[in-house]
Amino acid sequence: MRRREFITVLGGTAIWPLVAGAQQSRLIGILMQVGDTDVEAQTRIKVFKEKLQQLGWSEGRNIEFVYRWTDGKDELARTFAKELVDLRPDVIVGQGTISTRALQQATHTVPVVFVQVTNPVGAGFVPSLPRPGGNITGFAMYEPDMGTKWLELQQRT
Repeated sequence: MRRREFITVLGGTAIWPLVAGAQQSRLIGILMQVGDTDVEAQTRIKVFKEKLQQLGWSEGRNIEFVYRWTDGKDELARTFAKELVDLRPDVIVGQGTISTRALQQATHTVPVVFVQVTNPVGAGFVPSLPRPGGNITGFAMYEPDMGTKWLELQQRT
């Protein structure tokens, strides 16, 4: 499994407890930092949906998705974050730092799962990765402390 697919699957498993066991349709908001023509983002979404389907969740039957694509624009991210929060989804997935920042400003109650964020602790999204607290959690692409670990590993070889 490629790294990006792995991260997508992890994102799906992170929201699983929020939607598990329910009989009614659940709503997942997805705020993408890229544009809707981004091929890599479309692939990630496809894999995410496939993995959820393997877990018994299929679009149109018991889960619905609402997408917003910011094309990397802060203003659009803030507007779309508010739109998604106003829909009262069960969870919102924020892809990238711009999207996650907008979601952090838009809600303190709706669960937010971030993906593809560099240094979420340094950005102020969570106080720590092991204990994120609040309504935001997710997966870091890179944590500054990893540079030291990479050097330690290199010295051992």
